[in-house]
Amino acid sequence: MARDRYNHRPMTTLAHSSIDSDGERIHSALTDTSLRPVIDRVIAGDRLTVDDGLQLFQTPDIWTVGSLAHIVRRRLNGDVAWYNINRHLNYSNICALSCSFCSFQRKKDDEGAYEYSLDEIHEQVLEALNAGATEMHIVGGLHPWLPFQYYLDMLSLIRDTAPGLHIKAFTAVEIVHFARVAGKGREGDEGIRWVIQSLRDAGLGSLPGGGAEVFDDRVHAETHRTKISGDRWLDVHRIAHEEGLNTNATILYGHVETHADRIRHLQLLRQEQDRTLKEWALDNDVPLADSIDHEGRPHGAVVLSHPDVAIRRLQPTPETCSTGYYQTLIPLPFIPDDSRLEHLPGPMGLENLRTLSISRLMLDNFPHVKAFWIMQTLEMAQLMLQNGADDMDGTVVWYDITKVDGAGTHQEVTVRDLQRAAREAGFQPVERDTLYRPVRRDGREWHVD
Repeated sequence: MARDRYNHRPMTTLAHSSIDSDGERIHSALTDTSLRPVIDRVIAGDRLTVDDGLQLFQTPDIWTVGSLAHIVRRRLNGDVAWYNINRHLNYSNICALSCSFCSFQRKKDDEGAYEYSLDEIHEQVLEALNAGATEMHIVGGLHPWLPFQYYLDMLSLIRDTAPGLHIKAFTAVEIVHFARVAGKGREGDEGIRWVIQSLRDAGLGSLPGGGAEVFDDRVHAETHRTKISGDRWLDVHRIAHEEGLNTNATILYGHVETHADRIRHLQLLRQEQDRTLKEWALDNDVPLADSIDHEGRPHGAVVLSHPDVAIRRLQPTPETCSTGYYQTLIPLPFIPDDSRLEHLPGPMGLENLRTLSISRLMLDNFPHVKAFWIMQTLEMAQLMLQNGADDMDGTVVWYDITKVDGAGTHQEVTVRDLQRAAREAGFQPVERDTLYRPVRRDGREWHVD
């Protein structure tokens, strides 16, 4: 009987008026007729292939690319544009690495190097509480001398000061660094698991998606060879999911990678999410589609963006999923200023829009795709909401890792700014917590709906 639960059940194409009208509208405005098979697959809810993704990067018909992504975005999130009230904390920019695309890192004696004391972190937590924040988002450099206990004390301090504040903290790169600092670096996955368990017990609620860059050995060697590999990044997130933590994922694009590298990155994330959501899909009677993994083996694909309304309403949640899972993909454009790759131009508006749209189309098992306004600008985030994105991130306040167009460390927008941006783009702004549950608020007081 158990074996029968794992039989692949084919996805069925449902015919109803909205699907037909979407297909007719896009086909009628099509300027690149070679996209017809891709359009039909998206309308039917079938998984796109690597070749489909490359074709979407190559076509001059970017209107169709964005329109298809908008269909998927509507299926998954309707007319909702998510935002949150959050506060970013970059506890130190002192880093043992020297990635060529990074202008954030400093060595200990460099001008501008800093590290926050626990008292300084406590002050920021109190400010976040007074602003009504629901989330602290914490990342930093790989500090060579801070002990692992510093990070545990940081989390405990935040949890004790603000028990309701969700702590989203530490990239996979930092987690591996913590294992080394704690003397667990030689223990492989079990060392990583011990670190994640220790952080979770101290108050960690989820992992951000940073440090993924692009999962390609050549790109890794050229731009961040001293950082963990893509395989190791995926390992850390897999272990975090097994320990019950939701995570997020990024792709840093627009430097030395190719379009094929970007698609490969998305394919690997999609494959990992399939594995993570398989039990959830079977428990919730979500059909598994036959698909081929990167080694040519068939496996069950969990396609959340299928047109079947009943399937779309069964989004994974912390209450229904026995493990953690990837919540959101955040495409991040490479910003060359003040890095060792500043001779490269970096991507511009249409490339940013296209990459986000293709990410939404390829990652059919990710509930959300974010237009991170800090790196995309709020104006571009509005366009991205119409081309696949359903989330803009939050109020942020302080952000020191990247600065667009000469922005300083203080990078903040108000709730009114976010709501206005969403409404102007034609969407309904909805405040969320870190786990994408709607928030109801009375001033600084709030609760999850």
